[in-house]
Amino acid sequence: MLNEVKSRSAGKLESKVPTGKLEEKWTNHKFKLKLVNPANKRKYNIIVIGTGLAGASAAASLAELGYNVKAFCFQDSARRAHSIAAQGGINAAKNYQNDGDSVFRLFYDTIKGGDYRSREANVYRLAELSVNIIDQCVAQGVPFAREYGGLLDNRSFGGAQVSRTFYARGQTGQQLLLGAYSALMRQVGLRKVEMFPRHEMLDVVVVDGKARGIIARNMITGEIESHSGDAVLLCTGGYGNAYFLSTNAKGSNVTAAWRAYKKGAFFANPCFTQIHPTCIPVTGHYQSKLTLMSESLRNDGRVWVPKKPDDKRKPDQIPEDERDYFLERKYPSFGNLVPRDVASRNAKEQVDSGKGVGERMNAVYLDFADAINRLGADNIKEKYGNLFDMYKRITDEDPYKVPMRIYPAVHYTMGGLWVDYNLMTTIPGLYALGECNFSDHGANRLGASALMQGLADGYFVIPYTLSGYLADLKRDKVDENHPAFKEAANAVNDSVKNLLSINGKKTVDELHRELGQVMWDNVGMARNEKGLKEAISKIKEIREDFWKNVKVLGENEELNQSLEKAGRVADFLELGELIARDALHRNESCGGHFREEYQTEENEAKRDDENFAYAAAWEFNGDNAEPEMHKEELVFENVQLTQRSYK
Repeated sequence: MLNEVKSRSAGKLESKVPTGKLEEKWTNHKFKLKLVNPANKRKYNIIVIGTGLAGASAAASLAELGYNVKAFCFQDSARRAHSIAAQGGINAAKNYQNDGDSVFRLFYDTIKGGDYRSREANVYRLAELSVNIIDQCVAQGVPFAREYGGLLDNRSFGGAQVSRTFYARGQTGQQLLLGAYSALMRQVGLRKVEMFPRHEMLDVVVVDGKARGIIARNMITGEIESHSGDAVLLCTGGYGNAYFLSTNAKGSNVTAAWRAYKKGAFFANPCFTQIHPTCIPVTGHYQSKLTLMSESLRNDGRVWVPKKPDDKRKPDQIPEDERDYFLERKYPSFGNLVPRDVASRNAKEQVDSGKGVGERMNAVYLDFADAINRLGADNIKEKYGNLFDMYKRITDEDPYKVPMRIYPAVHYTMGGLWVDYNLMTTIPGLYALGECNFSDHGANRLGASALMQGLADGYFVIPYTLSGYLADLKRDKVDENHPAFKEAANAVNDSVKNLLSINGKKTVDELHRELGQVMWDNVGMARNEKGLKEAISKIKEIREDFWKNVKVLGENEELNQSLEKAGRVADFLELGELIARDALHRNESCGGHFREEYQTEENEAKRDDENFAYAAAWEFNGDNAEPEMHKEELVFENVQLTQRSYK
């Protein structure tokens, strides 16, 4: 199998970016892509893994076109995908505010926000399609906020000086997912989509170098199932839970993408992980996850700390002249709306210098007193009411009366499976959509752009690019009786039995927490060579300990969350080492990847465009071999590489 992987992936990465003017690339590319006759589409079977915004929109769109779709999710319902947790909004270059926005400005802000480490053509396509997404969602009944006259409202987000973010209070992800879910369930009713809830993909099946199906575990019965298809779409989100504590749902994992990596799909820029600045801080050792407070709150909330270290007075006892509004002071042009990586590093700097607030001195304030005085409490409640309620339920503090306490936490991952312009991985027939791929956000994602990418990929990109692949696909009969399916199913069965047979003394969560602590301490907001080498060594030790001492309760032939978590943590232990290895090789600072050795005199990220203006795509070489790195050189023809500044 390893030789097969090597032969498939050898050679230069081909991004397949079309030639021609930037603004014409996608239009010309769509025209040149081959089409599948409507009568022939029902002959093709497409497998979609994940039912968040990318997965639900892709499955619904492809079924609407006539393809037969199988959609898998590990939740009990497609509507429980983690996309539902997105709060603040979705970007689109509609320029409804007449404030200077445009498709090119959204493109430029995204390239700059990603610290010039993303592919120009993909980012422009995303900006171009953003205007269609809003129309699609309005047609589906998504209840976006509206102005007094009935027009859709917008608010600002970090990294932009225009208001382009459409929102539904603090529930934008939920409302968008319900729109996509409705479209998906319509196709389920028409029997064009077959849903497989409570199923977890554990391997991708490759036949003659092409993805032709998956192996999945029925999470209720434990049965290992084989499913064949003509193409496989991974829409499985990011890998932030490698850090144990993150804003992701506890079920969010990397398993589908990681198993694809081990079958030959390259993994790109894994060290580009995003730390979100607006989260409720850690309260105790046994905490299982962190809660995100929307970036939209930075529109009206002011971030500050006491000027004096170790100031334990209550916030209302600290006079105005003894407060440091450090983001407004350091970045007067953008103020509290600097990008997430900039805001996060500055919050960490304040806490590390002894100016943290709260009982544990591990937070900064996000204060709404000025906004409430200026706009009134009712106006603030209309914008953010559910977020304020959520904060009060968790902390027992009323943000209408006292400032929120916030601190950065792991949130989003810009890295992911490498894909070309068509969203295809290095395995033909295997696609990666949304957060699962690496393509659009570079080293830092701007707020409100995740929902935009997921829906753009699902509604407007994959229906075109998939047909281009299928039109050339040789219609050879491959079903679940093919030897490759039996081989993959046997391997999955053996892995499950192995996990259950160890019978050690440490829980899965205990080992996951150990991994998370190493990742946060050494591969978190700030990294250095010594710490990264230490992380690689420690992760290897934890992985060895896992396979000797993990205790997996129960059996396979039942609902077994201990077994599910064990498989996911085993993958995180391998991924964690790759994240650290990728961070170690990249001797520069850019976006969410901040190496302490590479910073400007003003403690800002210092890129090295001469040596690192590329996507690092890692190839699996075997369990006991070091991965091989391939480079996709990033070419910038439409933006000038400059030192990113938000001052």
